Amino acid sequence: MPKLPPFALAEEQRKPRRPYFLLVFYLIFAVPLFATHLSLLSLPYFWDELGQFIPTPLDLLREGAWVARSAVPNVHPPGVEAYLVLFYRAFGYSIPITRVAMLLMASVGLLLLFLLAIRLSRGTKGAPAFLPPIFLLVSPLFYTQSMMAQLDMPAMVFTLLALLLFFDKRYEWAAIACTALVMMKETGLVVPAVFFVVLALRKEWRTASYFAAPAILLAAWLLALHHVTGYWLGDPGFANYNVNYSLHPVRAALTLSRRLYYLFFAEFRWIGTLALVLSARKTLLFRSEEWRVALAVAGGTTLLVSLLGGAELERYLMPVLPILYIAFSIALTYQRRAVQLGATLLLAAGLLSSLYWNPPYPFPYENNLAMVDFIRLQEVAAGVLQNSFGKFRIATAWPYTAALRRSEFGYVTKPLHVLETGDFQYSSIQKLPRESFDVLVVYSRTWSPETGALAFPSVRGFLTRFYGWQPEITSAECAALGLNEAVSWESHGQHITIYVRRPIVKV
Repeated sequence: MPKLPPFALAEEQRKPRRPYFLLVFYLIFAVPLFATHLSLLSLPYFWDELGQFIPTPLDLLREGAWVARSAVPNVHPPGVEAYLVLFYRAFGYSIPITRVAMLLMASVGLLLLFLLAIRLSRGTKGAPAFLPPIFLLVSPLFYTQSMMAQLDMPAMVFTLLALLLFFDKRYEWAAIACTALVMMKETGLVVPAVFFVVLALRKEWRTASYFAAPAILLAAWLLALHHVTGYWLGDPGFANYNVNYSLHPVRAALTLSRRLYYLFFAEFRWIGTLALVLSARKTLLFRSEEWRVALAVAGGTTLLVSLLGGAELERYLMPVLPILYIAFSIALTYQRRAVQLGATLLLAAGLLSSLYWNPPYPFPYENNLAMVDFIRLQEVAAGVLQNSFGKFRIATAWPYTAALRRSEFGYVTKPLHVLETGDFQYSSIQKLPRESFDVLVVYSRTWSPETGALAFPSVRGFLTRFYGWQPEITSAECAALGLNEAVSWESHGQHITIYVRRPIVKV
């Protein structure tokens, strides 16, 4: 055997270590992620999990149906559902299995973020690649989304994978990653579109054509969806809310403003933004081709999810946060050592504190631990409803209706008779025939503290005009409709109340 030169021998010795290197760092990120979620592995499902992202894989598992049957079908491709079904077939269906499956994928996302940060921070001093996974790990949104059966954390994972493969010039594999990304969430189409444009500008047409595959597969999914439902987006109500409604100029502008505020200011991210501003003239790193591609992906995603999606949820920005945290980490290295250390600790502490602190304006409960308060309140109320009101007809709003109808979701052991109200406005409850329900359950659907933004008439007027906001029915209004308060619970500014038409039942 010929003797290898020292540099070649060193290279040969390094190769076998790469899988070991990846495994070690995967565990470094996975262990704290799992450890901080152990107490929540049996947490019942929340909101869209109840309405879409658990019914759909259960339909696929039990009936082989790729298009939802027990939920309203919509445009979302079945990638996440197929991923969950693999775990259900291997280990059986349960809430903890769902949570573990999502945490395993989220741990991969932390590893990929670390690898991408190494790639994008080459040429900087220090070790900024370690900071982005830490920032993401303590981010409230990632904490909640990492265990939830929803689309945006998986979309983040495959966005990071696609970027890594593209930067390594492994274009065939990058196209496969993009195809998986689009099957996780349709808005992931931004990533292959950016890659296509980059390669087209280089006139590498053959390679660019690889990135047409995700769009072709998405078109095939839409054809299948149209064949089953008769609608291109699966349901006309879904299409109207997520396209026509969200494209209103005022709502679109406000959504984009919310997106920029959340990314660059909320949850102490203003510290990273300030570091970016101060380092702008000190480095040309962000002008490299790789950074231009990453920023195009981040910017394109932010714009697309600002124009589409009536719910305007911050979780749509999950694929953008990792790129932003890499930029913050690099910018911090250009500050004086004391400033760098202080800013890093303050940003991490601010992100972590935002997991527990609720802002003074309406926000999705899933953005932090308010989600857990919401679920625990509904869980307690469900127990009382099942034990004391199980024979009565119960009126409440979605998604609690789904929680009370299906035992697989973790709230009840047997289905209850439920009527869906749509919302908790007085006019909506008043329209319900008196004979159609015996019990009304009202809960906090919107975060609205007494001293928060909704306390201002101008804010309420704006929301009423452009979003149809109305206050929820009060106890006095319920009494006027013949509904008496039976029992109520409150936790960290949220509440849930059971009203009965019959004499109050002791609970």
